[in-house]
Amino acid sequence: MIKRALISVSDKTGIVEMARELAARGVEIISTGGTAKVLSDAGIKVISISDVTGFPECLDGRVKTLHPKVHGGLLAIRSNPEHMKQLEELGIEPIDMVIINLYPFKQTILKENVTLEEAIENIDIGGPTMLRAAAKNYRDVVVIVDPADYGAVLEEWKTAGDISAETKFRLARKVFEHTSHYDTLIAKYLRDVAGDGQFPDTLTLTFEKAQEMRYGENPHQNAVFYREVGAGRGCITSAIQLHGKELSYNNINDANGAIELIKEFDEPTVVAVKHANPCGVASASTIYEAWVRAYEADPVSIFGGIVAANRKIDARTAQEINKIFIEIVIAPDYDEEALEILRSKKNIRILKLEGISEKMPKGTFDMKKIPGGLLVQNYNTGLLDRNGIEFVTEAKPDEETLEDLIFAMKVVKHTKSNAIVVAKNRQTLGVGPGQTNRIMAAKIAIEYGGDRTRGAVMASDAFFPFPDCVEAAAKAGIKAIIQPGGSVKDQESIDACNKYGIAMVFTGMRHFRH
Repeated sequence: MIKRALISVSDKTGIVEMARELAARGVEIISTGGTAKVLSDAGIKVISISDVTGFPECLDGRVKTLHPKVHGGLLAIRSNPEHMKQLEELGIEPIDMVIINLYPFKQTILKENVTLEEAIENIDIGGPTMLRAAAKNYRDVVVIVDPADYGAVLEEWKTAGDISAETKFRLARKVFEHTSHYDTLIAKYLRDVAGDGQFPDTLTLTFEKAQEMRYGENPHQNAVFYREVGAGRGCITSAIQLHGKELSYNNINDANGAIELIKEFDEPTVVAVKHANPCGVASASTIYEAWVRAYEADPVSIFGGIVAANRKIDARTAQEINKIFIEIVIAPDYDEEALEILRSKKNIRILKLEGISEKMPKGTFDMKKIPGGLLVQNYNTGLLDRNGIEFVTEAKPDEETLEDLIFAMKVVKHTKSNAIVVAKNRQTLGVGPGQTNRIMAAKIAIEYGGDRTRGAVMASDAFFPFPDCVEAAAKAGIKAIIQPGGSVKDQESIDACNKYGIAMVFTGMRHFRH
């Protein structure tokens, strides 16, 4: 039977109505600070926590509920005669219900220019302690951390005359999920403040459910999308959907690939992605021209793909996009006329991502979940060191060719390994992704390029183990190659390049992507 309830909430949503219902059922209400004032102002009789403990709040409110008269009342097992005897001897009354939510730590750290001191002051101590105590003793104490549960708890009490063991257990589980999330946010924030990029001995992660999905990668798989708190403006989680159906599992994964690639470019660029691999990329002086050239790079694969642009989409560009079927368009902004044009297609998803060009924050982890474990690495933010490029062949690329080589390396970095990209004039001509041998990736890229490969450049995400890729490049008329180098047979590839008059440069930086 619920006779006494302790209420202390940061989020006041629905608390007056909840407390009024409890009071109407004869429940004695204990409260603290601001919550006590809100309830009192609403005409609800409240007992101050200091009257319960016999000790004043102190240290600017840092200490008020950390007291045996609170925690004894929460933790005593009602069916244990010895516990109840001790409560009577110590003058402690049981507390049967706890309604608490915590200092707004998440909201605090998401504010701009928040200081470490301000964040620390919003770390709740008493709240989690009471929640955990009540949840540990869930058989005897009803504990509510989420205002969304107020109505269901009251309704069950009204209809059943009590709160069931199943409901109490569900609410207790919710408490430990909540406090775990809260503590993990604190740990992550402090790790980010330290900024040392170190991998902790124990890594705790927390995410918030953003979306239930119809299905996962395939229709027989269930799926949910979780959002990381404070992930930054440049992530798919920060995109605003302006039109179209709900994003699917594959939509989100592929869109993320497009966003990661577009970050490599400063000039107006359009990226087309299919199954998380680039299928058409072009840079130009305007976003319209970049779109046209990205489409022309591979007009077959782009059908049903995902398009990302790093400039505002104008009406002229929107008209061209609407000529084919595109699943998703992502851009930092859209002209009103462009939006009207794109929205004329019912099923196209239109995403606005203002921070699309923002790089990943320092210390961001790249993670891959495997059964029984988690692979964690630093995010791949590097591309190459221009001052460290080695010109290893007799032929040397001119400045324009070098820019094409760097363009191609940006694209191949975001292509599944083994990967080869052929490009010319800041436009991809052929992309060979995800092959089990490098020569096959080269052949695919060259075949896509067709006659356009004459005078083009080739990029490889890793070294050439044999000179066969050089042989294939020579037959296609490719004039320059960029690759990391580092093979024991590098010299054979260098000799082959010299034989055919191909310029080749080594970057010393591999870009495997699995």
